[in-house]
Amino acid sequence: MSHLPLKGVRILDLTSVIMGPYATQMLAEYGADVIKLEPPEGDIMRGMGPHREAGMGPVFLNLNRGKRSLCLDLKSAQAAGVIRKAVASSDVFITNMRRKALEKLSLDWDTLRAHNSKLIYVFLSGFGEHGPDAGRPAYDDLIQGMVGLPELVSRANGGAPQYLPLNLADKTMGLFATQTVLAALMQQRMQGGAGQYIEIPMLETMAAFVLSDHLGASTFEPPVGPPGNPRLLSPYRRPYRTLDGWLSSIVYTNRHWEAFLRLVGAGDLWESDPRFRTMTSRTQHIDEVYAFVDRHLATRTTDAWIEALNAADIPAARAMGIDELIRDMERPERGVIHRYQDADGNWYRGLNPTARWSASPPKAGRIAPRLGEHSDEILQELGLDC
Repeated sequence: MSHLPLKGVRILDLTSVIMGPYATQMLAEYGADVIKLEPPEGDIMRGMGPHREAGMGPVFLNLNRGKRSLCLDLKSAQAAGVIRKAVASSDVFITNMRRKALEKLSLDWDTLRAHNSKLIYVFLSGFGEHGPDAGRPAYDDLIQGMVGLPELVSRANGGAPQYLPLNLADKTMGLFATQTVLAALMQQRMQGGAGQYIEIPMLETMAAFVLSDHLGASTFEPPVGPPGNPRLLSPYRRPYRTLDGWLSSIVYTNRHWEAFLRLVGAGDLWESDPRFRTMTSRTQHIDEVYAFVDRHLATRTTDAWIEALNAADIPAARAMGIDELIRDMERPERGVIHRYQDADGNWYRGLNPTARWSASPPKAGRIAPRLGEHSDEILQELGLDC
């Protein structure tokens, strides 16, 4: 742990639910001392999902490892002194509370920087503070809808609009928050200077994320066609049915297409059918060329296709269910899932950092903290009475 890249960095974490905790867990894996500020009722995610122990649900367990929990009633008379001391010894303060609540609790940027001129203050907002929706609450489902993801799903599959079945907006925002904190710390250490205020708005960040794929022909002014990425919106862009299951495969480059056509006994089409020849022509006829793949992959078993396609260096793999995915990621050679115990001897599955560092690899932290588990320890470090 002594060689982790963020050793010596302290982060005061006033975030809850998914977006902020996902970011601060990654920072903890890099070695930061993350102090999770929680109200007496705890982070709401403590109650999400099945439990073995009250307040320790699976979502919370998988987003808060390696942190220390300081339980504090921010409305109490004691809180101001604790916060002042904690901020003075922290490098980063990160929060997803709404601005009005922060100002009411004297946790706004102007107040906190008076206690630490080098503080990096990261505000994860739902909507940009200068935009028409400033101050409104935001959650993953709302943002997915506002950036058009359900509509894109509907266009692709012809069904009703649907949210993606994962917290995509929250997790993406967590990644943006992590890289922002790392960049701000690097700038401060390399260039010196005071701290700064950084806002990361959820709607605007996710809109840019989605539009990097789907701005499409609207990239040009005037537009040269409708927005959207034709390949991503094709109804045939999905796992392919085989004789005995489902296959994930992508025939993508010119080399892939020439090899696939020869593999299915239609090698003459590479020379005779211009739809297959270039990325431009394939994109113009994306449904037709993908339907061609769909028809042929239905003629053999999944294993037969995996063997044949891999031999031709065309990416292919079995489309897995979540149970299969868990078993696969538990394999030692994958190294994604490991098992660990709490102090009472109960076993859990946890997720390892997946980046492979040669000298200072990040590590999955200790089990997520019980509510207020480290309050006395932290108060003593700050020189305050427990």
